[in-house]
Amino acid sequence: MSSPFVAHDAAFTEVVGDNPTLDLLVEFDDYPFAHEAGVFFEGPEADSLYITSNRFLRPGSKDEQIVRISHVSLQRTGDGARTAATTVRTELTAVSEAVPTGNGGVNFKYSFAEGAPEEDAVLFCAQGSRTAPSGLYAMQVAGPQKVVLVLSNFFGRPFNSVNDVVVATTAKAGVGSIWFTDPPYGFEQGYRDKPQLPSQVYRYDPVRKSLRAMADGLGHPNGICFSPDESVVYVTDTDWLHGSGETDLSRASTIYAYDVISVSGEPFLANRRLFAMADCGIPDGIKCDLHGNVYSGCGDGVHVWSPGGVLLGRIKVEGGAANFCFGRDGEMFLLNENRLWRAQLGNVKGALLGI
Repeated sequence: MSSPFVAHDAAFTEVVGDNPTLDLLVEFDDYPFAHEAGVFFEGPEADSLYITSNRFLRPGSKDEQIVRISHVSLQRTGDGARTAATTVRTELTAVSEAVPTGNGGVNFKYSFAEGAPEEDAVLFCAQGSRTAPSGLYAMQVAGPQKVVLVLSNFFGRPFNSVNDVVVATTAKAGVGSIWFTDPPYGFEQGYRDKPQLPSQVYRYDPVRKSLRAMADGLGHPNGICFSPDESVVYVTDTDWLHGSGETDLSRASTIYAYDVISVSGEPFLANRRLFAMADCGIPDGIKCDLHGNVYSGCGDGVHVWSPGGVLLGRIKVEGGAANFCFGRDGEMFLLNENRLWRAQLGNVKGALLGI
């Protein structure tokens, strides 16, 4: 049996280590539960993973498309090791209804009551519906898992279908500022009205309530992440695949890189350049490790590029991976629609959490 770890460059071994493994954690065939988000929280007894499903028809309906959000509890043995045998998945029904057509997500800090301290939250992208707004929704991790709408429009014009999000942690990008993408997939897939905005990348400062368009000229801006020092923003353009299911090999299936620069004390995106093109499917979710290597979920698994744009290798799973996330100590969780996989790599740490 061939290895799922396929090297294209000798440096791939430095990423995955000498003995990487790939294990199936959860398999569930009722609907594609493992599609997007992948937001990891480290816990004292069990780690947590929050994921969004792909769209599917609500049971009993002929045309209503829904998304469900799940919590995967990653139990640990006494020595701290994770074990697949005790992994469980719980549907968060109330949260799913409160986050209309959920998609990407990221770790977040949010105050759920006036004057209350900030607490751990998931900031979900909601693609919206015919009756509920697309936007950013914060979900409380502890307690009743309250959901609050954070942002739903650009000065009165509704977002199209907010897709993916990242939160800045440095002064360069603006500590606590929220960067997100907004493609037109909801309209193309039949559950959103005609777009009233271009397909763009936005930045929202929740302290100043400042909202800006940061990048345009993209067909379907999708995944977004920062380099480890947040001097570069990576955005995937999945224009190769339209919401109708139509594909066109002449359209972008591309990762673009932008420099984060300061003009008059405010961040701007400059020097857009083609960083990489996916050879299989589209580069969807995207993350960096602490060495600056760039990972993206593609049509045959997760591809890994060097900071210089060289394809180092890929972690192959049949059916591909729309998204994925890093856990801790070299863990990576691959979202494979009806399956959730865990890859154990070498000494890699995701740049988002640094664990």
